[in-house]
Amino acid sequence: MTEPPVLRAEPIRTLRLQLEPLRAEHADEAAAAFDDVALHAFMGGSPASAAQLRERYARQALGHSPDGTEGWANWMLRCTASGELIGTVQATVSPAGAGARSADQGPSAELAWVLAASHQGQGYAREAATAMATWLRQRGVATLIAHIHPEHAASAGVARAVGLRRTDAIVDGEERWDGGRA
Repeated sequence: MTEPPVLRAEPIRTLRLQLEPLRAEHADEAAAAFDDVALHAFMGGSPASAAQLRERYARQALGHSPDGTEGWANWMLRCTASGELIGTVQATVSPAGAGARSADQGPSAELAWVLAASHQGQGYAREAATAMATWLRQRGVATLIAHIHPEHAASAGVARAVGLRRTDAIVDGEERWDGGRA
């Protein structure tokens, strides 16, 4: 079995955002920011409590799956102008061949993003996802992947912004988008 690359999330700064590596301490602030049933319209589920997020974030902040087959890089998005936590971006990194078109292309990363409803429509998700994709590519991640609900036009726009293309593949009701090295 090929080990996933070890990629520890590092602080990333964009024009309007600070991407902070995920910590369990983000849970209280995140629970308030994401306490909106509408955020789950496309991804399912319901808002998590601060305690649930603290437990989840503590696991995710380790940087890898329990079995060690995937690397995890997770960031919380903070608006630099207000200091407010407004979203999250994440990458699940698999070894060469697991998600890429061929094993010689290098590792792949499945991307995801969530933005608090009050901050949607302002380009923050695109800005953060682009910064994350650039960071991953600079560290040798060959293929980027996302799974997006067919009716989620805003997420499709973010995927296009990071260089992904919709494929014909459907996984659990979501369209697979992918893109090789830019």
